[in-house]
Amino acid sequence: MTDEKKVKDSVIRLMIGDITDIDIECFVYYAQSDLKLGSGFGGAITMRGGPSVQKELDKLAPIDLCQAVISDSGDMKAKHIIHANGPKFQEENLEEKMKTTILNTLKLADEKGIKKLAFPPMGAGFYGVPLDLSAKLTLETIKGYLGNGSKLEEVVICLLDNRDYKPFQKKLQSLG
Repeated sequence: MTDEKKVKDSVIRLMIGDITDIDIECFVYYAQSDLKLGSGFGGAITMRGGPSVQKELDKLAPIDLCQAVISDSGDMKAKHIIHANGPKFQEENLEEKMKTTILNTLKLADEKGIKKLAFPPMGAGFYGVPLDLSAKLTLETIKGYLGNGSKLEEVVICLLDNRDYKPFQKKLQSLG
């Protein structure tokens, strides 16, 4: 299943998969301020990447809300992970904080010369942001950023299953 949209010299593409196990230059992890990997995708990063990832994060922590930092990915297929500390659902000014988090992530990727970047459904799942809101904020912010010119060639939104995919597919198709 593939849906994509060209924005200037870049492409936004949707895919289904496990973000910690895809062949991409860099992926985004929706982190907490203490940068502890924890369970879920954090557990997968620890398992696939090895202990070096958490050791590096311990030196970078803590980070502020909306801030993003980059680490190596240990033994994973990706070379790097951008750890973005985004808002939780029902937090004050959620939309503004989410957009800032995504923009800071994209800027960091550009600064580091990353060409191919994968995002999860930002804030969905454990942090409770509804999928349709995550799709709206993630895709609109990425499109706006790429529309102003970026060295990023491809931004992938990696979704776990069809339930996650559908709201992103619908939003991507509605983007002008």
